Amino acid sequence: MKIEELIGEATEYDNKKAVEIKRPKSWCKSISAFANTAGGILIFGISDTGDIIGLEHAEKDAENISEIIKNRIIPTPDFLLRFYKTSDNRKLIILEVHKGEETPYYYSADGTTEAYMRVGNESIPASATDLKRLVLRGRNSSYDSLVSSYNAADYSFSKVRERYKTWTGKSLPEESLISWGMQDENGKLTNAGALLADESPIRYSRVFCTRWNGLTKSGGVVDALDHQEYSGSLISLLNNAETFIKVNSKTIWKKTDNSRLEFPEYVHRSYFEALVNAFVHRDYLDYGSEVHVDMFDDRLEIYSPGGMFDGTRVQDRNIRRIPSRRRNPVLADIFDRLGYME
Repeated sequence: MKIEELIGEATEYDNKKAVEIKRPKSWCKSISAFANTAGGILIFGISDTGDIIGLEHAEKDAENISEIIKNRIIPTPDFLLRFYKTSDNRKLIILEVHKGEETPYYYSADGTTEAYMRVGNESIPASATDLKRLVLRGRNSSYDSLVSSYNAADYSFSKVRERYKTWTGKSLPEESLISWGMQDENGKLTNAGALLADESPIRYSRVFCTRWNGLTKSGGVVDALDHQEYSGSLISLLNNAETFIKVNSKTIWKKTDNSRLEFPEYVHRSYFEALVNAFVHRDYLDYGSEVHVDMFDDRLEIYSPGGMFDGTRVQDRNIRRIPSRRRNPVLADIFDRLGYME
């Protein structure tokens, strides 16, 4: 890393003019945010405008940084502290904070405890939903694997059974509800089981489908040509959304010598895979939203609630180096067993 080439502040690094001992929150919140998000680098001795100032007492500052992190950040994140000397002998401190696995990482002082997230070039307080995600990550758990308050005996899974029979030619064994992670040993549904139940009790698990009149959501005299709202099992949501797209899609064709060739407006494999991903990988902690299917004259849009799995923004990442991770691994495994995804 060449310090001189860094301009301004970004998602993965932050600049501080000095080590403020009396106001450590000004830089500790960046440490919390880096540990809670995707890691990052904090550079001391550079102003917010990018001017290299340097530190007069870098060695002492490094001791203070280390001591304050251990006392103010809970739990203590994994970090690397080193010095950097510029070509004109100015001393900087580079603090590299690694992405944490024991989230959330809080800044604690003066009777307050706060966790921060990195959004763009800012470190902002984590919202209640962010904290839930961080707690799950810290437990090495996922939303779909958590045990719910619903009794398995009160719900049926005919949609899952029908699909399994169609895909494998066999009946679904009763013990599969437990082995697949849909139910625990005490007869309680997991969130995955609740999402897949015929009459899913998770009311915000829905899909809104709309065929708009024109190229935008304001078509003129008539805004929408067709609109449907679906709830229930994820299997039903998938089937209903698939049917809606088929019904509202155009198919052109031309005759051949023995038959005719059809050219659908949208290739089934493409939008079906997009729908599967929308339901399997959506963020179910986002209670105020649902999956949307919006069809326009020139395009099809499928929206699934949730951002990047690690809390970063996709525009701040190198899309060629983003690892493939499953937000809801239990659902992903079940959809794979049912032949819906690879």
